[in-house]
Amino acid sequence: MYHQPVLKNRRTLLERAEKFISDVYFTDCNLRGRLYGDSCPLDSLTSFLTPKRITFTEACKQNFAPYKVGETFGPTWWTCWFKVTLTIPESWRGKEVHLLWESDGEAMVWRDGQPFQGLTKEGEKTSCILSDCLKDEEPHSAVLYIEMACNGLFGAGQGSMIAAPCPNRKFSVQRAELVVFNRHVRELLTDFEMLVDTVKELGEGEQRGFQALFTVNEMVNLCDPFDPKSFSKAHSLAENFFSKRNGQSQHTVHAMGHCHIDSAWLWPYEETIRKCGRSWVTVIRLMEKNPDFVFTCSQAQQFQWVKSWYPGLFSQIQHYVNKGQFIPVGGTWVEMDGNLPSGESMVRQFLEGQRFFNKEFGIHCKEFWLPDTFGYSAQLPQIMQGCGISNFLTQKLSWNLVNTFPHSTFFWEGLDGSKVLTHFPPGNSYEMKGKVEDLVKTVKNNKDKGRANHSAVLFGFGDGGGGPTQLMLDRLDRVQDTDGLPTVQMSSPDKLFSQLDADSALLCTWTGELFLELHNGTYTTQAQIKQGNRQCEILLHDIEIASCLALCRDRTFQYPVDKLQELWRLLLLNQFHDVIPGSCIEMVVEDALRYYEDIRRDGAILLRKACEALGPKGDAAVVFNSLPWERHEVIENRDGAGKPYLALVRVPSVGLSPIKDTQPVTPVSVTVQADGTVLMENGILQTVINKDGTLASLRLINANREAVSDSCNGNQFVMFDDVPLYWDAWDVMDYHLQTRKPVQEVVQPVCVVSLGGLRGSVTFSLRISDKSSINQEIIMDAMCPYIKFNTEVKWAESHKFLKVEFPVRVHSPSATYEIQFGHLQRPTHRNTSWDWARFEVWGHKWADLSEHNFGVALLNDCKYGYSVYKNTMTLSLLRAPKAPDANADMGTHQFTYAIMPHTGSFQDASVIQSAYNLNFPLRIMQCAPDTLPWSAFSVNSEAVILETIKQAADRKGALVVRLYESYGSTVTTELCTSLPVIEAWHCDLLERQDPNQPAHITSEGITLNFTPFQIMTLLLIL
Repeated sequence: MYHQPVLKNRRTLLERAEKFISDVYFTDCNLRGRLYGDSCPLDSLTSFLTPKRITFTEACKQNFAPYKVGETFGPTWWTCWFKVTLTIPESWRGKEVHLLWESDGEAMVWRDGQPFQGLTKEGEKTSCILSDCLKDEEPHSAVLYIEMACNGLFGAGQGSMIAAPCPNRKFSVQRAELVVFNRHVRELLTDFEMLVDTVKELGEGEQRGFQALFTVNEMVNLCDPFDPKSFSKAHSLAENFFSKRNGQSQHTVHAMGHCHIDSAWLWPYEETIRKCGRSWVTVIRLMEKNPDFVFTCSQAQQFQWVKSWYPGLFSQIQHYVNKGQFIPVGGTWVEMDGNLPSGESMVRQFLEGQRFFNKEFGIHCKEFWLPDTFGYSAQLPQIMQGCGISNFLTQKLSWNLVNTFPHSTFFWEGLDGSKVLTHFPPGNSYEMKGKVEDLVKTVKNNKDKGRANHSAVLFGFGDGGGGPTQLMLDRLDRVQDTDGLPTVQMSSPDKLFSQLDADSALLCTWTGELFLELHNGTYTTQAQIKQGNRQCEILLHDIEIASCLALCRDRTFQYPVDKLQELWRLLLLNQFHDVIPGSCIEMVVEDALRYYEDIRRDGAILLRKACEALGPKGDAAVVFNSLPWERHEVIENRDGAGKPYLALVRVPSVGLSPIKDTQPVTPVSVTVQADGTVLMENGILQTVINKDGTLASLRLINANREAVSDSCNGNQFVMFDDVPLYWDAWDVMDYHLQTRKPVQEVVQPVCVVSLGGLRGSVTFSLRISDKSSINQEIIMDAMCPYIKFNTEVKWAESHKFLKVEFPVRVHSPSATYEIQFGHLQRPTHRNTSWDWARFEVWGHKWADLSEHNFGVALLNDCKYGYSVYKNTMTLSLLRAPKAPDANADMGTHQFTYAIMPHTGSFQDASVIQSAYNLNFPLRIMQCAPDTLPWSAFSVNSEAVILETIKQAADRKGALVVRLYESYGSTVTTELCTSLPVIEAWHCDLLERQDPNQPAHITSEGITLNFTPFQIMTLLLIL
C-alpha cells in the first residue's frame, strides 16, 4: 500500500497514481488486474476453418472439431468459426458475467442465430457481456458461435500498417473463458484515468489541474485494494471533482459516436460487409444500455450490405434510427473520392444515397459527411445544395504537408458562388476516444475562436471499424460539465450545425477548391482503375442517352432501370476514397477491375439493344453521337469482309447519321525529310517529329504560331525517382522533381504507318529500362485540331514516376484545368508556400495554358495528374509504389493523350468540346440503308454542355436532362429537341420537381438562363 499524504512534485504524484492503476509487479495495488474476478472454463470449444465467407446458416451445418486455446489457424483472409458451449456457475447470481475472448483476429459473436456483438483486441473489445446482473430466471447455459476473420482491424500488414498483406499469416485465440466483471473497478479506473489526464493536459499551473492532482492523490491514499468499500469512497472524491460546473462562456463539444469504415482499403470489399456487421451490432448493444448515446453512420452501400447479409440487425438499426440514436449521415452511396469522379458521378452518389436513406429510413441527409478523402472539388458546394444538403463535415485538410488550413468552421463557396456551412472537427480526427486530451485539443485547435464556440468530437475506433466502446461513453459522461474542461453534450450533426448556423454571422468564407497538400500521388496510382472509371462513366452516359432515344423511337423498348442502377452502383462503389485513388491492397484492385469488366460486358449489351431500337434494322453502317454538338471526324470501321477502313463522317448532335463517303477539305500529308524527321500537316496543324518521337515543331498554320518552346522538344517522356516519406501509394514528394531524367534510348526510330489522306501516323519505340518500354503511334487526322498520341507502356519499375512534357511558347501566371461541371485556374509559379504545394495537381479531360489570343491544351482519355510550371505542361502517366500493393501498376498500359494549340481563349477554340470528342467515341451501329440523319437534342450556345439524358427515377415516361455552363459566363440559350415534349420543369439534382419553376417552352425550344458554372436539371414530360 501507498500512504503519502504530503504533496511533493507533480511528476512523483502522477507516477504514483499511474503505478497504482496498473502496477504489473505488485498485484496488491494493481487495479487493472482486478477488472475480472472469478473465472470458469468453457464447457467446450470447437472450430471449423473455411477459405470462404459463409453465412451463419451454412456455418452451423459444418463439422466442428475440438480446439485448444493457443492453437494457430489461417491463413490470411480465411475464416474460423467457433462453437462455444458454456454454463455459468450458480454462485455467480447477481454478478456481471462476460465471455472473455482474446484473439488477434476480428470476430463476431452470434447468439440465438443473430449477430450479437463484435470482438477485436485492436478495438478494445475483448469481452462479450452475457449478463449485466445474473438472475435466476436467466438461462445459465448457452451455445454461442463466434465467426473469426483471419485479419485484424487493419488487414494483415507485415511490419507496417500499409505494407502489402502477409498471405500466410497465422492466427490464434489466446484466452477463452467465463469471468465475473467487476464494474466498480472499471468505474474507479475511469475516474483515475480522467483525473490523471486532466493533470497532464491542464498542468499544475492551472487551478483545475492542481485540483485534479490533489484529488487523485487523495484517492490513492483512500483506496485499499483489499477493501472494495473504499472504492466507492474514492469514487465519491472523483465525482466531487467532476461535478464542479463550467461558466456559460465555455466551449461546447458535440460528442457523436462514429465508426469510419473504409468500404475497401487494406481488406477486400467482402470483409467490409462483416466489419459493418461486427461494428454496428456492437453499437446496438451500447444503445440498449445508454439511451442518450448517439451514433453517426454514413455510406448507403454499407447499409445495403447489412440489409442483405444481416436483415435482423438491419431491422434493429431502423428501430434506433426512428428513435434518433442511430443517425445515417452523408447522403452518398459511399464516401467517394473528392477529386476524380466526374460531375455526373458525384450527382449519382447523392442520388443513389439520398434515395436509399429516404426509402429505408424516411430521411434525407442534411449534411455531406466526407471526413477522409484527398481533396475536395470546387463544384461540391453546388452539388451538395442541389441534393438538399447545406452542411459539410470533413477533417482531412489537417493533414496538409505545407500550409495549415486557417479555419475550423467557415462557409465554403464553390465555383458558382454556392455556399455550404463547413466544419472541420478541431481535434483533427474522426476516431477520438473520449479522453481529456481529445477535449482539450478540440478547444486549443479551434481556429475560429470568437466566431464559433461549438465543435464536433467524433469518438470511436475507425478506418477498420470497431466504433465506440462503453469506456468512451463513461469517459465523456464524467466530464459533461466539469470546470476547466469544455462542456460536453451527446449530440447529432443536426444539433451541431443548427448551433453553428445560429452563430454564423462572423464566420469567414473560403472560396474555391479545398486542396489537400498531401496524397497527390493518388491522381496517378493504379492507372487501370482510373482508366476503368473514365471508360465506364462514358459507357453509362451513352447507354442512358441511347436508351432514352430508343424509348421515343420504339415504344416497345424497355428502359433498363434495374440493370442501369446495378451498374451505376458498382461504378459508385469503386469511387470510394481508397479505391479510385489506388491506395488499396491488390485484392481490392482485382475486385475493382472485375467490377469494371462487369460494367463493360453488361453495358455493351444494353448499349447494343438501345442502338438497335434507334432505327429500322438493316446492314448499313450508321454512326451514333451522344454529344450535344455536330461532330465531323475520322472514324475506323470494318467492311462486310472484316477489312478495316477509315471514313470521314458528319453526325448531328445527340443523334445518328449513316456513313457517307466524304473527303476532307485538306487531306493529311506526310513527308519523310532528309534528316529522318517526319513532317505532317492537315491544313490546321503542322508538326515535325524527331526520330525519337519528340516534337521538334508544332505550328498552328492559319495563325502562323509555333507552339513548341525554343530549343525544346514536345512529347518528351521523363522519369523521376519516386520514394515518398511513408504513404507510398498516396504521396509524391516535391523532392522527386530534382531527379528528372529524360527517356532517350530509341529502340525503333520513327517510321511512317499511314501516308496521309484521312489520317497520317508514325510509330516509334523507346526503352525505359531493361524491364520497361514505350511504344507510341502519333496520329494526325483530317479536320482534327489536335494531334493524338496512342501510347503503350510495358511497365515493371519500382518507385519510379513516368511523365510526358510539352514545353510551349506561352507565358501566363496561371493554367486552367477541367474539374466537375467546369474548370478552375491554378498558378504556374511558386511565389508562396500555397503555390509551391501545388507542384502536382489533378484535373479531368483537359488542361490549358493560354496567354492573350494563343494557348495550348493538353487532353487525355484516362489520366488525372498534371503539372504546369512556368511554360512546361506535364501529364503524369504511371507510378510504381510498393505499398499497400506490391504489384501496383505492373503490366501493360494503353492510353491516349493529345496536344492542341489554338488561337483565342480555350473557350472560343472549343477545347472543352475537343476533350469530350477525344473521350466519347462515335458508336457504329447497323441500320437500314435509307436511314436519315436525325438529331434528338441540341443547344444553341457552345458555353452550355448537355451532360446527361436519362429516364426520371420516379416518373416513367419522363426524361431528366442535366446541363451546365462551362465557360464561366452568364448566358441565355435554347435547348432544342425533336422529341414530343409536353411540359418542362426545373428540378433539383435529386430530380424533385419545383412546382413553381416551369421551364419556358417556345417554338425555338426551351429557354434557359445560366449563370457562370451553373448546373441545371430539367424534367421533361413526353
